[in-house]
Amino acid sequence: MKIVVLAGGISSERSVSLVSGTSVCRALRENGHRAILVDMFLGLEELPEDPETLFDDPAGLCKDVKIDAAAPDLDAVRALRKDQSDCRFGPNVLKLCAMADIVFLGLHGEDGEDGRVQAAFDLLGIRYTGSGHMASAVAMDKVATKRMMDSLGIPTPEWRVMTYTPEEVEELSQELPMPCVVKTVDGGSSLGVFLPDTREELKEALLAVLKFGSRVLVEKRVYGRELVAGVLGERYLPCAMTIPADNGNFDYVSKYQSLENGGATELCPAPITEEEQKMVGELTLKLFHGLGLQVYARADVILDDDGNPWFLEFNSLPGMTPASFMPKEAAAAGMSYHELCEEIVRMSYALKRRG
Repeated sequence: MKIVVLAGGISSERSVSLVSGTSVCRALRENGHRAILVDMFLGLEELPEDPETLFDDPAGLCKDVKIDAAAPDLDAVRALRKDQSDCRFGPNVLKLCAMADIVFLGLHGEDGEDGRVQAAFDLLGIRYTGSGHMASAVAMDKVATKRMMDSLGIPTPEWRVMTYTPEEVEELSQELPMPCVVKTVDGGSSLGVFLPDTREELKEALLAVLKFGSRVLVEKRVYGRELVAGVLGERYLPCAMTIPADNGNFDYVSKYQSLENGGATELCPAPITEEEQKMVGELTLKLFHGLGLQVYARADVILDDDGNPWFLEFNSLPGMTPASFMPKEAAAAGMSYHELCEEIVRMSYALKRRG
């Protein structure tokens, strides 16, 4: 197949997306596909006379990329584009996507996970991997996901959604119940998530989270084993477990840096009982179907000391970097990285989309 692996974009998870996309593109090429990596925001300023030849590029247009400890400087990325347009699709991106048999969405964050890219592709008749636009939008919105959990009887920590001004933070920091978690409604990669331990830290968190959006989710903090539960097709995968670094937070650095550089410890499969795995897996599948998700996704779950699961959120486009959970969980189920990429393409190609 001719496959465009769409990655990058202009979200705060740009670097993660580029590493995911590069890994996927190389795997698909080794599987025999004519795959190329295209940066959604930067695109390709110039195309050869016959754009078809790009699919035969020996490196698949891939470059060496990595995830730095800090989130990317998006203003610097915007400055790289000659047309300085606000359009999320860079030069020639849609043209190349339309030439492909399918687009593998290696996007993360608001570029790709909120459903807008999927909706555009549906209108243009472009095949793509993963869930459709509506399910992606719902899963990206943590409040909408919480409401779905409540309606399905999926256990989730007590929560409330808030809008407030900086002037109201002082009062809120003294009134909100502790311990709690403060997070942006539509963030990812643990960006915009705060775990305050004191009232002063809560005040700082309430101010800092406003950088990510006006709606803020505050939920009761539940303690226990931190699990990641993946779904592939119609089956759940073995759970993974994370043990946060010394700071106790599973933040952006912990998620993507090595252990010696402050990263978290990850165990896959998770050291839980068969009964706990079955319980978490079946609830994950129930929520997966309730949200209308397709092909693959993963949930974040806390298993408390009494063995009760508490679902936090769902990720409709899980990371596909070498350090990501989805490939690790697939490996625990006996599936190689190359096989996982192939299975995602196969299942997605067979879907009947609106368009």
